[in-house]
Amino acid sequence: MLDRAIFNLDALLENVTGVSGGIRWILERALEGEEISEAEGTHLFAADGADIPAISKVADELRRRKNGSRVSFVVNRNINFTNICYMGCKFCGFAKRKEDEGAEWLNVDQVVARAKEAWNRGATEVCIQGGLHPKVQGDEYRNIVLGIKTELPEMHIHAFSPFEIWYGASKTRMSFADFIADLKECGLGSMPGTAAEILDTKIRMQLTRNKLSAERWIEIIRAAHSVGMQTTATIMYGHIDGPMAWANHICTLREIQKETGGFTELVPLSFVHSESPLYTANPELVRSGPTDAETEKMHAVSRILLNGWIDNIQVSWTKLGPARAHFMLDRGVNDLGGTLMNESISRSAGAANGQEITAVEMVQIIRDAGRVPVQRNTVYDVLDVFDDHDPRPFAPLVERAGADPLTFLKDKVPTR
Repeated sequence: MLDRAIFNLDALLENVTGVSGGIRWILERALEGEEISEAEGTHLFAADGADIPAISKVADELRRRKNGSRVSFVVNRNINFTNICYMGCKFCGFAKRKEDEGAEWLNVDQVVARAKEAWNRGATEVCIQGGLHPKVQGDEYRNIVLGIKTELPEMHIHAFSPFEIWYGASKTRMSFADFIADLKECGLGSMPGTAAEILDTKIRMQLTRNKLSAERWIEIIRAAHSVGMQTTATIMYGHIDGPMAWANHICTLREIQKETGGFTELVPLSFVHSESPLYTANPELVRSGPTDAETEKMHAVSRILLNGWIDNIQVSWTKLGPARAHFMLDRGVNDLGGTLMNESISRSAGAANGQEITAVEMVQIIRDAGRVPVQRNTVYDVLDVFDDHDPRPFAPLVERAGADPLTFLKDKVPTR
């Protein structure tokens, strides 16, 4: 078996020289399908030089074995129903106090109206999250779900982070499992696994004052999975963290997946610094987001560590931009996420990559990478394969300012 792995690795690394022995040994075992330990994951995350392209090539081979030539996306809309929040998470540039300029609260009818607009533009999913408004009632979450399902029974509702579940459950004095089960009965289809940040207590104390501890996040995710509610998994990196924390986080997700099977995908979220209070107050201590090499390693190493357990690795184009997202399709990534139509959380932290990539543009990005574009639903059922036709064209929902997201394709920027 090992001889075959060495042969495969040699073939993969034909144009890569100078790979270190320790990294090579880990990559050989990964190609054999062996589980890579947390310590080995830390070693991969700390790699540099020629080791990085070697890691990426192995990650892409594992991606090919699981996903073939297909790259998927979902047509969806983000609806952030309120940005009013008093939790004081230091990394967040999204939250407002209710008296602040730009503070927003959408009532149920307004949320439903935005969901209808998305449905009429081909969306199969609405992704709904909001701040923890001090006046929100515990039944507000179920009312949002019921309102959408009454008008749009076929729309998939992907909503409410573990932080929101914690908040809603505390307001209603329900257990996490019972609160989630009630939302599921109302029509909630799945949950975003956001608010994970980094599952390291020391780091979380600096990011969020540990208001939602790593242990509590894990408890809520397990509660969701226990009642049949699938979730995404996320990691936010590039601030005050590093290889040990990254490996621990990804391996923690792997252990949860072994127990529950409830994660649909991993979405690495790079820290956007420019409007983040964490950075603006501590620029000498907090990094201005991950380096390009760290972003490449995050996607590639995650694919290697999660091989056989979480098959879908998504790249966040809102964090990285279309060009870098395109680049990651050779680094273990098989999913471009959603069209979004509106995006405000990354934008409020200083991201400048727009609010929407249309389905037509998603297909162009994927085809330019030499892959087959696939439209999926939230839980990765295939809805359409664009091998010989194009999606229905829609103009962007929000008027764009600045460059077209496909400019990098036209100019053929050498990112791949």
